Amino acid sequence: MSWTVYQSIGISLALGLLVGLQRQYSNSDIAGIRTFALITLLGTVCAVVTEERSTWLTGAALLAVAIVLFVHNLAQVKLGDADMGMTTEVAALLMFGVGVMVGEELTGPAIVTAGIAAVLLHWKKKLHGLVGHMTENDIRGVMHLTLIGLVILPVLPDETYGPYEVLNPYSIWRMVVLIVGISMTAYVAQKVVGPRAGAVLGGILGGFISSTATTVSYARQSNAERSLAPTYALVIFIASTIVNVRVLIEIGIVAPNLLKVAAWPLGLMLLLMVVECGLFLFLFRQQSQQPPLEDNPAQLLPALIFGGLYAVILFVVAAAKDIFGNQALYWIAAISGLTDVDAITLSTANLFSDGRVEAETAWRVVLIATLSNLVFKAGLVGFLGTRKVLLYVVILFAITMAGGIALLVWWPEIDAAIPMQFFQKN
Repeated sequence: MSWTVYQSIGISLALGLLVGLQRQYSNSDIAGIRTFALITLLGTVCAVVTEERSTWLTGAALLAVAIVLFVHNLAQVKLGDADMGMTTEVAALLMFGVGVMVGEELTGPAIVTAGIAAVLLHWKKKLHGLVGHMTENDIRGVMHLTLIGLVILPVLPDETYGPYEVLNPYSIWRMVVLIVGISMTAYVAQKVVGPRAGAVLGGILGGFISSTATTVSYARQSNAERSLAPTYALVIFIASTIVNVRVLIEIGIVAPNLLKVAAWPLGLMLLLMVVECGLFLFLFRQQSQQPPLEDNPAQLLPALIFGGLYAVILFVVAAAKDIFGNQALYWIAAISGLTDVDAITLSTANLFSDGRVEAETAWRVVLIATLSNLVFKAGLVGFLGTRKVLLYVVILFAITMAGGIALLVWWPEIDAAIPMQFFQKN
């Protein structure tokens, strides 16, 4: 008998002890550390002694385990000391399957499955607490995210339609899933942190969820708490700073080769805004304010709107590039960036991947869109917020705009001045 069989038995024993340890610690009346180890070993033995997978012996053993669990529960019910939960029973059946996977030499998936089972069992209170704090809107958001990513996306055709060959329903909706996924991750993080989130963290998470929504929320709130104008301005600016991080993430996912070129200019833009945030925070460090929670970003209607907007921009950019050249792209970026930076960023990155737009043009289009978005947000603050918040925001945005314009005009000279040899040596 080969050494592999002994190795499988050892791994099966370890995984069974792992999950059994958790059940024993939780005072399970059905199965503890020894029982789980034996059940897992039974699955491995069934897989090892049979030549083909899913044979009658494995099925009979699984049925036997289920019967033993049923008889035990039935006896507990008659004694009036029954825990009607099914978690331990299901975990026992799962670990039998894990044992079979180990015996079939599917060691990696088996270890992952057992690890997930142990964590889920141990996180009972945390998971129940998380669900207990979820609102109806949160549940609806999870269902919408499932619909967006797991129902709609797989059924869309992965084919190109229309002129310029840029309208692919599957690719377009995949970008929707990407944006909603980023926003939803930040939203969950914000819900987990809750009231402990300060102005800085609130601005960061708000930027990942929706910098525009964060701007609107804080601009409105500034009318009720006029003394906290610097805090509101800081959060708005931090959220706008995070837009650059979102842009770099999106470019890195969609067009990694473009990121190699765009990382420097867009990274310098991000650095400038981070420095502004640091200086502003230092000047007004004594103020603090808890950020309001943002709305759930996983909503179907906004996703449909973004998908349509992305498709329109993708088509318009391709058409403008073909008819008018690169100069038209900058005007499109300035207009589309007013309300949404993600769409123009993703469309430009996709066009770069298809060889329709040069890297130097692509990052300039993205930068122009982000600068245009700052103008739109300043307008929102002026319309919804107080004059003092507007003053702070205008000063911060003006410095950013000046830096962005300098990058657009003098980037070749700035690029030449960057000590690349220093980085290469180190």
